[in-house]
Amino acid sequence: MNKINFLLPVVAIIGAAIMSSIFVVDEREKALVLRFGQIKQVRTEPGLGFKVPLIDEVVRFEDRILSLETPLIEVTPSDDRRLEIDAFVLYRIDDIVQYRQAIGSGGEARAANDLSGILESQIRAVLGSQGVTSNTILSPERSELMDQIRVRADARANALGLAVVDVRLRQTNLPEQNFDATLQRMIAEREREATDERARGREAAQRVTALADRTFEEIISEATRDARIIEGEADAERNRIFANAYTKDPEFFEFYRSLAAYEESLKGSNSTMVLSPDSEFFNYLRSDQGSRSDEGERN
Repeated sequence: MNKINFLLPVVAIIGAAIMSSIFVVDEREKALVLRFGQIKQVRTEPGLGFKVPLIDEVVRFEDRILSLETPLIEVTPSDDRRLEIDAFVLYRIDDIVQYRQAIGSGGEARAANDLSGILESQIRAVLGSQGVTSNTILSPERSELMDQIRVRADARANALGLAVVDVRLRQTNLPEQNFDATLQRMIAEREREATDERARGREAAQRVTALADRTFEEIISEATRDARIIEGEADAERNRIFANAYTKDPEFFEFYRSLAAYEESLKGSNSTMVLSPDSEFFNYLRSDQGSRSDEGERN
């Protein structure tokens, strides 16, 4: 009986020692085993682990993605329009050894504070760089800027044992005291752009009008020249035809020309002519022989 009474405490102590030497790491965390502040084990996989009871300490770290929201950050893009931006970052503990050495016993609060400072500095650096305007920040190029911030923040967070998964810019506002001034500046810039566009439009219209006027004058000049050439050729052909007709039958030619002259002179209902009765113009009206009989008498 006495022996059993002695063994029970021993078994209890041994059981307690065994139980205190076992620890469990689940799939949502990583763990370090510390002995007098020095790292003895690194556990990144879930499962059972063993430590020296009463000497070793198990420090657990989140293996899930963590989030952090920044306070309002005031940035000044290259167009000098001050903006207030708030952002959030998704990150995870990538290297628990580096993380422990960088953060120490400060835990997640210190890590969040350090990461917030890194994120704020990189937001200011990227959004305040040359060529980045407030319009760029509010345009589809915003996603490219967020990628740049993530890459730069991740490079600096590696020193803390952290990996930056994503960075998102949320609200982008004008400071209240600058809203009216910025609005008036935007209106003035739009008016200037509109004036420039109208000036370029008028210049283009003048070029088109000048080209059209020059083309018109060239076409009219060429048409006038061609018309005069054609008229000259027609006159020459007419004279040639008249000459041929006259040589073939001069009497008929004279008769035809007289009829044409009568037709041209007696057009209209109120035509009046004052001529001498002896004028040769009436030769073919006085006699059916016309100038031929007269010429016969003269012969």
